[in-house]
Amino acid sequence: MRGTTPRILLSLLSGILLTAAWPVAGFPFLIFIAFIPLLLIEQNMVQGQKENTGLKMFGLSYLTFFIWNILTTWWIYNASAGGAAMAILANALLMAIVFAAFHLVKKKTNSGYLSLICFWIAFEYLHLNWDLSWPWLTLGNVFSTQYKWVQWYEYTGALGGSIWVLLVNVSLLKIAEQVKSKGIRSAKKQISQALFLLLLPMLVSGLLYNFNAPMHKGKGTSVVIVQPNIDPYNEKFNGMSDSEQLAKLLRLASTKIDATTDYLIAPETALASNIWENQLDSAPPILMLKSFLNKYPNLKIVIGASTAKVYEKGELPSATARKFTQEDASYDSYNTALQLDSGKLIQHYHKSKLVPGVEKIPFPALFKPFEKLAIDLGGTSGSLGVQADRTVFYSITKAQSIAPVICYESIYGEFVGEYIKNGAQLIFIITNDGWWGDTPGYKQHLSYASLRAIETRREIARSANTGTSAIANARGDISMQTPYWKEAVFSANIFPSSYLTFYVRFGDYLGTIAAGLSLCIVLYYLYFKFNVKGKK
Repeated sequence: MRGTTPRILLSLLSGILLTAAWPVAGFPFLIFIAFIPLLLIEQNMVQGQKENTGLKMFGLSYLTFFIWNILTTWWIYNASAGGAAMAILANALLMAIVFAAFHLVKKKTNSGYLSLICFWIAFEYLHLNWDLSWPWLTLGNVFSTQYKWVQWYEYTGALGGSIWVLLVNVSLLKIAEQVKSKGIRSAKKQISQALFLLLLPMLVSGLLYNFNAPMHKGKGTSVVIVQPNIDPYNEKFNGMSDSEQLAKLLRLASTKIDATTDYLIAPETALASNIWENQLDSAPPILMLKSFLNKYPNLKIVIGASTAKVYEKGELPSATARKFTQEDASYDSYNTALQLDSGKLIQHYHKSKLVPGVEKIPFPALFKPFEKLAIDLGGTSGSLGVQADRTVFYSITKAQSIAPVICYESIYGEFVGEYIKNGAQLIFIITNDGWWGDTPGYKQHLSYASLRAIETRREIARSANTGTSAIANARGDISMQTPYWKEAVFSANIFPSSYLTFYVRFGDYLGTIAAGLSLCIVLYYLYFKFNVKGKK
């Protein structure tokens, strides 16, 4: 491989293959070869034994990951050009840093590909847990439309899929090396290993898929799901009044609800204007919902709302709290899920995985002066408040319990698992999904629900303002999908479970292990570099 042109072509090819593998229109099988062109570049640089290849490796890998990011998540532009630029450029930068670090370690220590797998999984784990979190392109998410291949996510979560992808890519690269040097007959061992790595997880997954075939008894939990289809740009926050939006939602719900219905599920920010939580019981939208509940005494309503809380005198405000203009008092705004029933208590949960740059400024304790720069996608600007624990909504008798997962939170496996550990038997996802337009964005978001269902073995009811509302069973099968940009309502029976999967119990343990191994590898690299260099 001579000159920079072949390397650039290989870099472009990796970016195109990663894009072509991605859901919902991609071919996931391509993910198993997508890293090979980039790995060939890296291998060539190591064999060349030239100094200062780290910057070149960074530049070429950045090209790969920039192509992947922009061609896969370009739809963010529909909501914010600045937000799209930030997400695409920054995510590609982080990925390129990881790959360049792997190259430097491998070149200096001759450690093989262990550092690639450890660094990449540690990066994905970090991306799930820090303030700049954007795990949309976690490699394991690529199988969200081919979920029958990854039923073992109930043991590993999506990070297990990322490890699978990297292992198969490395294994196929070794076949290419062996064939190139000694011919195809000499590569039998490598071919056998690659087939084992590729096919065994699929075989195990097929067995688990059949093992988890639905065998429900009774009627389960009866839900009515509403998709009101209110334009988030021109109607939700400035075109229709709250009462008009809620009247439309309840009119649709009335066509399906009867005396046997357990839950009415309405989307994120269905109640769009701020409701003060200290006056929740008397807020007009809440009174309207209570009046509706009088007709159906067994019904529970789970609905999204924009709420706010005033900090009382002497109460310590959070890092995201903002000041009233003319008063010496603070308040927090929230993206909230509410549950109302025939009892007096209104249960609430505050969305706690917020979209960086949209719902929050990262690291609010440090960057609070810049919170006014946050993009206004929901009726409020600045960073929203969060809460420490995952609240589970219970029925009055405690017989039914649900996880109120709000929008972006549904792409976080361990996070959703915390609801399950807290007692949730079912998952309700409430979302908007209208911000992105008719693009792959809302379709990818829906498909990721299949992975959450598998990881937790919980059935999911999903209500979108627009986009797609649907049901997912515990195997990840999605049914009753509603059309995009159409008002819709449907009823379904879903079935609760109290089983805790291995993944729910232990979360993203693979990420923790990878982070620990990465630290050891970096320390070894530094020791090797400075010790050996000093002796020379």
